[in-house]
Amino acid sequence: MTLATLSDVLQPALKHGYAVAGLVTLGWEDMRAFVAAAEAENVPVILQAGPGCRAHTPLPILGKMFRHLAEAADVPVVAHLDHGYTYEDCKIALDSGFTSVMFDGSRTSLAQNIDDTARIADMAHAAGMSCEGEIGFVGYSGGERSAGTDPDQAAQFARDTGVDAMAISVGNVHLQQDKEGGLDEARIRAIQAVTDVPLVIHGGSGVPVAQRTALARGSNVCKFNIGTELRMAFGAAMRNAVNVDPDRFDRVTILQETHDPMVAATRRVLAAFKGA
Repeated sequence: MTLATLSDVLQPALKHGYAVAGLVTLGWEDMRAFVAAAEAENVPVILQAGPGCRAHTPLPILGKMFRHLAEAADVPVVAHLDHGYTYEDCKIALDSGFTSVMFDGSRTSLAQNIDDTARIADMAHAAGMSCEGEIGFVGYSGGERSAGTDPDQAAQFARDTGVDAMAISVGNVHLQQDKEGGLDEARIRAIQAVTDVPLVIHGGSGVPVAQRTALARGSNVCKFNIGTELRMAFGAAMRNAVNVDPDRFDRVTILQETHDPMVAATRRVLAAFKGA
């Protein structure tokens, strides 16, 4: 069994100069492909259940799915709640077998975010699990605007919450479909100068691949969340599987044909995070 906590995979990444991918899942087909790709690349992987995934599959079911894949895998697999918005969200995830929770209090005041995140981190640690928090605010492409992370506030947040990983806002944006942006490396350096907590980049799909690799090897960024990029790959693979024969209707046959393209796309993502 290779079920792991977030700390289990991020502390070695911090020490040895690489990053781990937090892959946003939506269903069985992508989860299975993500683990297969991680095994092929011989790297750990973080399976993430975000709000979109939870909207159509209950957390207790997702926990069983993640753990089933982890038990058969020969690489470490983290079962991670992404963007839990309440204490109850995080408690249900931990009770459902998740090994890590990300509490998102980024829309609240600094004091409220610290208090709420600390309470959830305490709960996770009492269960032997990990907690990620967010300081600053990572916005959405075409939606809410970002608020960059202040290094002094990041130091306070890390110290007062006891989180195992800290998501920061440094030019990254959720749901970005291109890679024309880039991260503010000066702000990243300023943040890592005042805390040794592993740093997390949400919206990693919008970060140029070369910058992902450089930061994985040469900074305290130890986790990149990748969602949109792989959802686009899945959509393309499914479209091809449907269009090859307009008379096809069997979802099992159609979805089977997404597996190999998804494994290939995921392997490319994972390879960029390896150490030198």
